Amino acid sequence: MMSPNPPKNSPLRPLPALIFASRWLQLPLYLGLIAAQGVYVWHFLVELAHLVEAAFGSQTALQALVTSIGYKPEVQVTTLNETVIMLVVLALIDVVMISNLLIMVIVGGYETFVSRLGLENHPDQPEWLGHVNASVLKVKLGLSIIGISSIHLLKTFINAANYDVKVLMWQTIIHGVFLLSALAIAYTDKLLGASDNAH
Repeated sequence: MMSPNPPKNSPLRPLPALIFASRWLQLPLYLGLIAAQGVYVWHFLVELAHLVEAAFGSQTALQALVTSIGYKPEVQVTTLNETVIMLVVLALIDVVMISNLLIMVIVGGYETFVSRLGLENHPDQPEWLGHVNASVLKVKLGLSIIGISSIHLLKTFINAANYDVKVLMWQTIIHGVFLLSALAIAYTDKLLGASDNAH
């Protein structure tokens, strides 16, 4: 028969306690990522404001957009056309996807490697956080990076006239490497999962 009051864990010895407490050294890293998230939010709002201003005819805002999306300096764009809008929107989506990646690293990394957040039964608890571990986080990060790389590649191809052929080639090769790396990570995790189930 089990005791109604299970014995409490004995306190850690000084050295194991110090080693275990060292996980809190990661806290400034996650706080730094939160600051980086704030920078991305500001960048998103600035680009969005330029897009809205350009839609109402502001040439200054239009030139800021044209410069930010990588047009060559000699290319003159006098009106907000569909290509510029598409490139700006893709850039905004890119910022959102990187921001999602940051949230995944901040929340998932803190929960996995530092301390529990205590979000059980919280209405806003992310669905993926309930079954996150280092392996799941690694696969999710890999997929997010592929998504970000895809957006970058699409932006480059839409605006291909303003890029060197070498840039196009290397971006395509790097995207292919990301895809292969993600497949390798997923396959490795599948093998490890099958091995764990066998035991």
